[in-house]
Amino acid sequence: MNDELGLRERKKLRTRAAISAAAIELFLERGFDAVGVAEVARAAEVSKRTLFAYFPAKEDLVLHRFADHETDAADVVRARRPDQGPLAALREAFLRGLEAGEPVTGLCDLPAVAAVFRLVTGTPALVARLVEFTSAGEVALTAALAGAGVPAPDASLAAAQITAVRRTLATANMAAIAAGVPARERLPDALAAAERAFTLLLSGVGFA
Repeated sequence: MNDELGLRERKKLRTRAAISAAAIELFLERGFDAVGVAEVARAAEVSKRTLFAYFPAKEDLVLHRFADHETDAADVVRARRPDQGPLAALREAFLRGLEAGEPVTGLCDLPAVAAVFRLVTGTPALVARLVEFTSAGEVALTAALAGAGVPAPDASLAAAQITAVRRTLATANMAAIAAGVPARERLPDALAAAERAFTLLLSGVGFA
């Protein structure tokens, strides 16, 4: 029974990936606004009903890659070292992500990733939807901060600030990569910006 469930789940993941890949290929070729959902469904060889079962909104066909990371900040707080504060853990993780060129930091210039960055940053509907995705991560981070001992009202305010800073840093990096700046050239500025941002957060949220 478990094998059957595992096979079913893997099939769902493959279908989801195939639909998204077909959509992104069409969007990159002709533009996000010029391609309809029905056309994506045909290209992926699924029905519109199946497509919407995996992706409730057209924007999700692209941005699910970001949504898959929406609880990353909360996960970092929960997995921090016993002697490490929540903000220190988040700073360390973000800087490490920049050094590693993790796409979620916006600092990845692999051709396929850079193409998606250009698509996102050049499409207002995708930019707006990206902000919506971060709201779920903010809720998760609030809970993680509360679990780390940050008082409830402060946890909510801190999560909002941290989420906004991470999104702003990543968006700036995405824009640079989309404009053709190599990641290795952007890295010093990205690290400096992150250091400044987390220093400001430290004075603003009231905990390390």
